[in-house]
Amino acid sequence: MTRFANSVSSLSSSEIRDLMSLATAPNMISFAGGMPGNDLFPLDEMDRIYNSLTVKEKQAALQYGPTTGMPSLLESLSGYLEARGLPVKKNRLIITTGSLQAIHILARAFIDPGDSLLVESPSFIGALSAFRACQAKLVSVPLKEDGMDTGRLKKMLESSHPKPKFLYYAPNFHNPAGIIYSRKVKQEMITLLKDQDIPIIEDDVYSDIWFHEEDLPEMKLIKAMDPEGIDVCFTGSFSKMLGPGLRLGWMLVPEHIFRKCELIKQSIDACSPSLSQVIADKFIRRGDIFSYTARMREEYRKRGLAMIDALEENLPAYVSFVKPRGGFYTWLQLPEGTDSTAVLRKAIEKGVVFVTGKTFDPDGVKNDQMRVSFCNTDVVTIRRGIPIIADAIREVCDR
Repeated sequence: MTRFANSVSSLSSSEIRDLMSLATAPNMISFAGGMPGNDLFPLDEMDRIYNSLTVKEKQAALQYGPTTGMPSLLESLSGYLEARGLPVKKNRLIITTGSLQAIHILARAFIDPGDSLLVESPSFIGALSAFRACQAKLVSVPLKEDGMDTGRLKKMLESSHPKPKFLYYAPNFHNPAGIIYSRKVKQEMITLLKDQDIPIIEDDVYSDIWFHEEDLPEMKLIKAMDPEGIDVCFTGSFSKMLGPGLRLGWMLVPEHIFRKCELIKQSIDACSPSLSQVIADKFIRRGDIFSYTARMREEYRKRGLAMIDALEENLPAYVSFVKPRGGFYTWLQLPEGTDSTAVLRKAIEKGVVFVTGKTFDPDGVKNDQMRVSFCNTDVVTIRRGIPIIADAIREVCDR
């Protein structure tokens, strides 16, 4: 019998993955994926960038690069992040193969088997999988409408022995919950974690996709606040603002954490794709990142508003939802105890797919919620698909 590592035992397929395999029909309306719309990629900009490369730049793009990233991209990305208020000069930047790799690297840097760590409930499934692969014990802190329940967080910190290795959270346009953390909650988190030797992993991939400019002050990152007495490890990505196929992300971390993460990355893949790094560097330096992000933001805003209108018009009164103010998702709350997997089965029969709540529950139990994404679906399709979801909910809840 094949003997696998213990760390693999916590990784398994799920009934949701099996259901999703049924949802591949060409006419299926998908509110499941968290990927950008194919029709929104900056193809013209990509063509211009590649065609402008010199022979020397093309050769560099096809060669191995430094583990921490190509110097030109590190320089341009540093300027971009500094303009967003991040303390780049006081930290070190590593280019990673997607932001999920940054999370995996940090998990390997901090977690020994059996260590506990603090995560949100609900939480990003990719991060949960990374932590489970390191055989961590996930201690979940429930989310409220303005962020983590800091009262519960305080009690958990007081009762946890030994201390959790770190706290993981997603501050803006949360995946899956769609919320923005308030400045008040972030300040309370800082107060609770200061001088506790519990780092924060701040995973921020959606902040550029805001719909309302008045939200920007509330969206200030803990990393940008630069609190004393806390190591804040900031992760970000080009996936949502350029294209996930480039497989580029980054981490901005204190020097002593950087040294460990550099060695871990070196052992994983030596370096991130050089061609992608050359393109991303030019994308920033030419200013395309700003014009493209503005266009993309407006289109996602149209889709988000169409989602709000369709949900308000079609959902039964006993279902509530988070009105998206940016990002890719809205989060539906069904009557307590409802099995959203049953709703998903009905929806798939009718030609629509979404993601069920327990997919994002660190304990894999709570299933009376649903993530419905609007990022990869145009306005017309949103208006056509949401009434189908509403009918599936009624069939399950009204029987």
